[in-house]
Amino acid sequence: MSEPDLLHFLTAGSVDDGKSTLIGRLLYDANALYDDHVAALRRTAATGNAEMDFSLITDGLRAEREQGITIDVAYRYFATSRRRFIVADAPGHEQYTRNMATAASHADLALLLIDAEQGVSTQSKRHAFICALLGIPRFVVAINKMDLVGYSEERFREIETEYRDFAVRLGLSNLQFIPVCAVSGDNVVRRGNGMAWYAGTTLLSYLEEVYVAGDRNLVDFRLPVQRVIHLPGTFRGFGGRVVSGLLRGGDEVMVLPSGFRSRVTSIAIGMQPVGTAVAGQSITVSLEDDIDVGRGDLLVHPGNVPRERRELEAMLVWTGDEPLVAGGIYQIKHAARWLKARCETISYRVDPNTLSRDTVDSLSLNDIGRARFTLFTPVLADEYRRNRALGSFIVVSVSGNDTLGAAVIVDRTDYDAELKTERAVPDRSNVVWHEGQVTLAARSAVMGHRPATVWMTGLSGAGKSTVAFALERRLIEAGHPCFVLDGDNVRHGLNRDLGFSPKDRAENIRRVAEVARLMNEAGLIVITSFISPFRDDREMAGQIIGKERFIEVHLSTRIEECERRDVKGFYRKARAGELQGFTGVSAPYEPPESPAVRLDTELLTIDDSINILLQHLENYYES
Repeated sequence: MSEPDLLHFLTAGSVDDGKSTLIGRLLYDANALYDDHVAALRRTAATGNAEMDFSLITDGLRAEREQGITIDVAYRYFATSRRRFIVADAPGHEQYTRNMATAASHADLALLLIDAEQGVSTQSKRHAFICALLGIPRFVVAINKMDLVGYSEERFREIETEYRDFAVRLGLSNLQFIPVCAVSGDNVVRRGNGMAWYAGTTLLSYLEEVYVAGDRNLVDFRLPVQRVIHLPGTFRGFGGRVVSGLLRGGDEVMVLPSGFRSRVTSIAIGMQPVGTAVAGQSITVSLEDDIDVGRGDLLVHPGNVPRERRELEAMLVWTGDEPLVAGGIYQIKHAARWLKARCETISYRVDPNTLSRDTVDSLSLNDIGRARFTLFTPVLADEYRRNRALGSFIVVSVSGNDTLGAAVIVDRTDYDAELKTERAVPDRSNVVWHEGQVTLAARSAVMGHRPATVWMTGLSGAGKSTVAFALERRLIEAGHPCFVLDGDNVRHGLNRDLGFSPKDRAENIRRVAEVARLMNEAGLIVITSFISPFRDDREMAGQIIGKERFIEVHLSTRIEECERRDVKGFYRKARAGELQGFTGVSAPYEPPESPAVRLDTELLTIDDSINILLQHLENYYES
């Protein structure tokens, strides 16, 4: 049977909401139970119970049956004529949140139960939050035990409204509400007699029809190598599960982290040769060249590689008895690799009931929060939204005996206050500036101008470098010594160690501003060409250089025009998700509110722009 016909779903809910009973009823009415299970159920009814105890189907542990609660995740496999299913019946009790999170990490859909009599509980919200955090894209909310509220439509609508309002705050939009009675089977597989007012689908019909194939990432090919199969003199292949993307025979692939390249000579699923493999399939690949590939390596397409990260920003569900603390050393299991990491900061803990963020020093058992880790060795990883397998990791104690937390990698697209505080100009109160014997006035007299920094900001493709170098040429021709600090050029040397995170961008601007300041002290006019997307960064640059010398120029060209000029293909890659954090597409640009000069290069020629800037500089010299 083809892969799109498989639905992997999770059930979650508070204790006594009736998860196990609902799954048992679903399997029974769908004729998906073995004969011995059916016989066991009938025996429970024959021994005095009024109804068959369907929870016995999934609550397999003795402790579960004794306590009447689900402790571990119970997996069940069944099929109808329209689809195959894998059901993960997860514990509802807060104590076993770790098990629920584990089950959610593999699910296509979450089936959340709410007791119609008890209503929405904190645990109902916690489960929705965890499911949303772990990227489950759709939810079925089964409001169970409708018989206990007289099959009331009013009660159903009341719970639906309350829960939908909460879900919207989580960003969940794909919600289906179904009133059910697991004990009698109403609206599980068949309609009952008690809820004539409900005209929607039954639970099984919905599960059979819901479309999930579109969830798979078929763009970013990733194959973590789990084993090397070597038959001396005959075969050498690499086995693993395609976690995302698509691979064809003959494709060029790159091995990471080594960077070696080769081509695919064969693909097999089990012993069966295939021409193409897609996300979710376990395969064995052989390559044209005898290159070094080992367990833990990653096969990708050369034009689409994951980011190398030394820092991981993550949302965590903490499941360990040992708390997460800043400064703590932990082991991290990412894909097929083990790494060591230090927890740098704990940004906040989330209250699942109110979704408020609390400032904390540690995360304890069952807490959900955000933290940043520094890795001792870099790792190749994607953001979780694009790739669940390479965008998640687990945190393990240094001893390796305890799994402490499950985490999903997030990019720093919220640019929180923590980063902004790092843009502050460093305190120089204990550093003395030494004046030379040549004053700035004397240098200005020699140069024939007052030094200044013309700070050009705008989107990629707005024309900053073109205008900057043209202005430099005109100033030199006019006898004004000057120099261009270009964004690409400084990253070849001075700032080659910086990336494009908000923190690195801020440091990039700080260093450039310091260089511009020194050049101004030497009497030079400095022209900069940097996207410099954040107002706070440019404000910091102005403070470092000096407000009286800082001339902010905004190249305000529309993004559509910038994309049209995009000869390097950056916008196309960003739109395709191949470039993360690209300004204007997946990262913000904060235009200046009142720049000294505003240039729209879509409307102005280069000469027009230069003439405007020269006129402004003339006015500056004379002021």
